Amino acid sequence: SVILSTTTSTQDSGLLDILVPLFNKKSSYNLKTISVGTGQALALAAKGEADVTLAHAPSLEKKYVAEGKLLNRRLVMYNDFVIVGPAADPAKVNSTRSSIEALKLIAGSKARFISRGDNSGTHNLEKSLWKMAGIDSRGAWYVESGQGMGATLGIANDRNGYTITDRATYLAYQKRLALIILLEGDKPLLNIYSVMEVNPANGPRINTAGGKVFADFMVAAETQAVIKSFGVEKYRQPLFVPVAGKREEEIG
Repeated sequence: SVILSTTTSTQDSGLLDILVPLFNKKSSYNLKTISVGTGQALALAAKGEADVTLAHAPSLEKKYVAEGKLLNRRLVMYNDFVIVGPAADPAKVNSTRSSIEALKLIAGSKARFISRGDNSGTHNLEKSLWKMAGIDSRGAWYVESGQGMGATLGIANDRNGYTITDRATYLAYQKRLALIILLEGDKPLLNIYSVMEVNPANGPRINTAGGKVFADFMVAAETQAVIKSFGVEKYRQPLFVPVAGKREEEIG
């Protein structure tokens, strides 16, 4: 077996439903996945409880790599984050093209905002945006779900609030939501996914060889082609853009 720790967006979007059987078919391994927030996924790998990790929190990933806990960070794909909310848009988020200004409008109007609050890649991005906006997001209007992206979208929908979501999960859940995309395309909302192998020194039972096989699989041309076409038939647009072999500064 190979254990992959990864983010909820790869599960909620349906991408793992395609990639897991493909990997199992093409390798001699049986892939087991743990889908949690990126912060937890990286922590599991650092503690030796996973053999390989696929995450989307570049600054946090680089920290683990610098510490030697994770190895050979390679870019796999990207999509983007969007700000969604009720069609009535009480905070007038749709009046700006800046994610920083959008958060200022939400906080200024004290419109309800649902945060994942789980140290995921999405949550880390959100916290960095509040910091750039110079806003203390504490208050009755700000709610932490402590759950994954799909569940957080459901709460935002039920409470008629705003949230930040990766586009893939939003599209996968769109038919059951009244929330609409109110802001997109701002550069800080770029969402890059990377695969990293786990340092065998992190624990006694790490399948180093299997982890490398999966990491190589994610950046292989055939897998990248599958990622490129994923979602097109159902959503008329790809949910992820493959970028294996590229550098971060070349993206977006």
